[in-house]
This record gives sequence, structure tokens and C-alpha cells, in this order.
Amino acid sequence: MYILVKLLQGYQEPLLYSAPDEWATEKLIGSIVTVPLRTTLVPAIITESYQHKPITERTFTIKQATSLEAFPHDTHYLPFIKQLAAHYQVDELFCIKRIKQFLTQKEQQIEHISYTVAQHHESSTVRLTPEQQVIVDALNPYIDTPSYMPSLIHGVTGSGKTEVYKKLISATIEAGKSVIFLLPEVTLAMQFNKLLVSQLAQSIALKSFHSASSIKEKKQAWQMLINSQPMVLLGVHLPILLPIPNLGLIIIDEEHDVGYQEKKHPKINSKEAAIWRAHQYGIPIVLGSATPSIASFYNVKTRGWKLFTLTKRYTGSFPTIKKVLLINKQKRQNFWISDELTKAIADRLAKKEQIIIFLNRRGFSFFIQCTNCSHIPSCSSCSVSLTVHEEGHLSCHYCGFTTCVPKKCPACTSGEDALLKRGIGTQQVVRILETMFPLARVGRADMDTTTKKKLWHQTLTDFEQGQIDILVGTQTITKGFHFPRVTLAGILWADVNLHFPVYNASETTLQQLIQVAGRAGRQSPESLVIVQAMADHDIFAYLNEIDYRLFYENEIESRQALNYPPCARLIEIELKHTHEHIVERESHLLATCILSKLEHYPMITVLGPAKPPVSKIKNIFMRKIYLKGPNINDMLALIKQTKTLPLSSAVHVCPNPLH
Repeated sequence: MYILVKLLQGYQEPLLYSAPDEWATEKLIGSIVTVPLRTTLVPAIITESYQHKPITERTFTIKQATSLEAFPHDTHYLPFIKQLAAHYQVDELFCIKRIKQFLTQKEQQIEHISYTVAQHHESSTVRLTPEQQVIVDALNPYIDTPSYMPSLIHGVTGSGKTEVYKKLISATIEAGKSVIFLLPEVTLAMQFNKLLVSQLAQSIALKSFHSASSIKEKKQAWQMLINSQPMVLLGVHLPILLPIPNLGLIIIDEEHDVGYQEKKHPKINSKEAAIWRAHQYGIPIVLGSATPSIASFYNVKTRGWKLFTLTKRYTGSFPTIKKVLLINKQKRQNFWISDELTKAIADRLAKKEQIIIFLNRRGFSFFIQCTNCSHIPSCSSCSVSLTVHEEGHLSCHYCGFTTCVPKKCPACTSGEDALLKRGIGTQQVVRILETMFPLARVGRADMDTTTKKKLWHQTLTDFEQGQIDILVGTQTITKGFHFPRVTLAGILWADVNLHFPVYNASETTLQQLIQVAGRAGRQSPESLVIVQAMADHDIFAYLNEIDYRLFYENEIESRQALNYPPCARLIEIELKHTHEHIVERESHLLATCILSKLEHYPMITVLGPAKPPVSKIKNIFMRKIYLKGPNINDMLALIKQTKTLPLSSAVHVCPNPLH
């Protein structure tokens, strides 16, 4: 017997080996083996198997593979990985290498978090609302008799989407199948792990598979996959890359979130990959959100997705929304805290209720600027200004560079009093609130704290237990968290992201604002959301989440008129080089090459090349080219025809980029 393998590291061409006789009864394709290469043993994956030696012109001694590594037997896995690799223009073995990297990672590299969780109880003790029951009854047949069925749950904040998920999970596990449950952030995945462990039946195995879960847990999950044992795999990106022999259901919560697209190349969109996988495996996939993406609503209209709605909150009532413009000249204690918000905070503190203050900027302030010469201290390695932090230093949020706040202007040597702090960040908000409300306990949750998992967990626990009165945070507090004591949400600068040069700025901003508002009043009959903005904007008319569908109807007309996703497809081509003049020249060379081939692709439009808003990170210069057209495969085929160009720049292709 003979096998054709591809090495997981090093040499990329397929290699032929003989296989021990006892492997003849194994289903070998897709299995991991150890093979001799020169004087060492290396891992490889079997891509083909033959009963007889294949005919080849090459003459060489065929060595025998030495061992067969246990690998989950998922017959759909390799075709799925090939599709993923072709779409993202990467090697087919990328996903397998990545999974093996996590399984062989040293245990001490992971920062562990211990949870104290409630005892298991049967989820059947929760009685579903009529709206929830309709969804469960409609989807159970697709679990019992598996078939592809993409379903979108548009459920208002606090409507109990999780209760629907739990019922569908239980039905899938009872059928002997496994579930992939995706969430857009590790911190949210950790929170859901705690919730599901305490609320699902004890017989349901729940395994986390993300960057913060332990190697021990990952290896336990891997062994269960090898044994085809049913379980729930919880994570952000990694679960969708795992071979799962008995996959029966995929759930994607907060499906609108751009966090499902990885930030490093290849920028795999886990939500998109999950939809392909459900289709290929012939299983149902459920996507849920209070603010579904424009693309998902469009798929309901054009691709036959099922739409379910949850219009009522499980408990509590919708908050009152109040818009406040900060442009008025009225004197107040602090520019960023309006009188309306000040009074509301004081009222909630007096009632022993909790408050969330949202600002989508971390740090102390955006930057400092000299009032005499207008100089702004910037990062020498990245094309961004340095952010002021209250510890007395300036930081780059891209490369981590840190320096002290200067005592005088580096450009004109003006004194410290000429260096004006511009904008505001979460650290400054905490200080302002501590000054205005000295008896209040103020906590902070932003990227600076959430990257430190233990600190984030402690902050979250303190807020849940009522030991923090006011929680100041960035977008990390907007996603899926349930804080029953919160009756006030204040949004300090609602329009800060509306003017970014991206086609979906209105969509992502409105989603974020509604998600923040949805943290208020989840178990209270009266709650308030105060939305502060520098200027009025059309999207503020849709802040009441009941009107979110009206925003879709308006936004989709604009997308159709401008031919932007989801009405067209978009591909981002990013070039990177250490020398700016090279990446500039080669980006134009690539764009010219693409333009020369458009006679065969008349429906494709080329945009760029252009500098992105941040055009240098860690001394690497970037340029971007965008392709826009009706068919993603045509655009990928066009890009493939440019592969022979002699470019020294790194070229990365990202289909359907999210911003």
C-alpha cells in the first residue's frame, strides 16, 4: 500500500511513501502520519492512498511511514479546508498547522482563569415564551433529519436568544451530534462558558477552544473529536477549523460583529467559513443578533434564509432614549458630561442602581498638540499619533511603543503649558467621574484591561456583584453581557466613528450604539440611555432598536446605488514592504497589471492603489487596492493571473473585508 503526503512544515511538494500492511483497513486520507525525511521524522498529512505503486517517471527509494497519529475522521473536512484555502489564497495545510500548534503549545504559555460556577441544572426548567418556542419548533426538524438551513434570529436585546440556543444545543446533543458555538470575542466566550456550564444539563460536555482556554482542555476536546463524542465547542475562530466527525449544528451569536474576521492575515472570516461549512455538511446554522448585519438581512431577502424575530424582552422594559448634542455653549462641570447625564448619574447612584458609560476610545486622551506650532507627537514606527495615558506616558496602540509625555514641544521647544490634550479616552473619563462623584466606585473595561484576562474577569465579577457603581468601557462591554442592575447607559461621543472612510461606518456605529443601549433595563421597568454627540446624524433616528429594520431598508438602497456589499462583492489586496518607495511602486505595478486584464472581466471595478488611514505599522509600509464586482470567484481568478509579477512586497488578499 502507498500513500501520498504533504509535510506540515518545510517541503511543499507531495511525497510518496509506503504504508505498513496493518494500515490497509484504515481510512487514511486526511490522517496525520510521521514519515522519515533524510535523517529526521516529520509530521505530514495523507492526501491520497493507493493499493499499488503509482506510475511515476521519478526513480527513488520509497521509504515507509513510521506511525499513524490519531485524527478525527471527518469525511467533509479536507474538501472544506481546500475551499477555505482557495478563497483566502493560502496553503491547504494552514488550518491543520494552526490546530496542531495549539495542541502542542506549552501549558505555561496560557494565562489561566478559574471560574466559580453554579451547579448544573436541567435547562428544561426554563419555560420558553411563545416567540422562542416557534423558533425551536421550526428548527428541531433540521436537527433530527440534518439538512442545510441558515436561519437568522433578530431578537431585541434581552429577548432570551440564549434560551433558544440552549434548547437547540440540548436537542443536538441528544441526537448524538456536536455543536459549534461561536462568539466574537474571547472575553465573551469566557462569559458564555461560565453561563452554559451552570445552566446546561450535566450530561452535556462543553469545551472551550480559544486562545484563553488551557492546553489541557484543548487536548481533552481533541480526544473527544477522535472518539466522535458529542459536545459543544465554544470559541471565536478555532472551532470552525477543527475536524468534527459528528457536527450537527452551528450557532453564531452577535453575528453582526466584525470581530469574526481575524485581524492578521489570512483574515479568515469565521462567520463566512461557518456558513460554507454548514452548507457542505448539510446541517442547520443559526445566526443571532439584536442588530443583524445588513448582509444577513440581504441574505434573507435574496438567498432564502429563514428569519425569526423576538420582539419582546424576556424581563425588564426597553429604555428611554435621549439624544444630547454637545455643541451648545451651556456651562457645565465638564465638557464631556452633559447636565442631563450628570443628573441621571446622580439619580441612579442615589437609588443604588448601576451605570455604564461608553466611549469607543481607550487611553487618557487621543493625543497632545502644541498650540504654538501644531506639532503632534507621533510613533516613529507607525503612522499614528501617540495616545496619552494617565500614568504620564504616550503609547502607540499599534506597536506598543511607549515614551514619557514631553515637558516641552519637541518641534519648537514651547513650554509644557503649550501642549494641549485633545479628545478624551476611557482613563480620563474614569478620573472625571471620580472627581464629579467622589463616593462612587468606578471601574474600567477596555482593551488595556481585557488583554489582561484575570483583571478583566475580576472587573466583570465586581460589577456583577454590585461592587462597582459605574463601569466605563469601550466596545468590549457592548456585546452580549447581561447586567441586571444597570438602569442607565451614557454614550459620551456617539458620532466619533461616523466619519471613518469605510462604506459601512453608519451600520457598525448604529449597531454599537444599540448594543450599548441594550445593556440598560434588562430587569427593570424604567431605564434611560443618554446619547451624546458632537453633531446630529441620520442614524440617530433609529436608536430605538424596534426601528432597526427601517435602518436596513434605508441603508440597502444606498448600498445598491453605490454598488457596495452586500449588493456587490469586495476584495482587499494589501501590499507590505519595509521601504515605502518599493511598496508605492509595486502597488501601482500590480494595479496596472489588473487593469490590463479587465477586458475579460468587464463587471469588475478597480479602486486604488491608495494609502490606508494607518499606512505604517512597526516600520512596515502598506498600500491597498480594492476590487469590486458581482462575482467573488471572478475577482479571485483575476488576482491569480497576477501571481507571476516579480514583486518583493508581501501581498495579502482579503475577500469581503470587514471594517
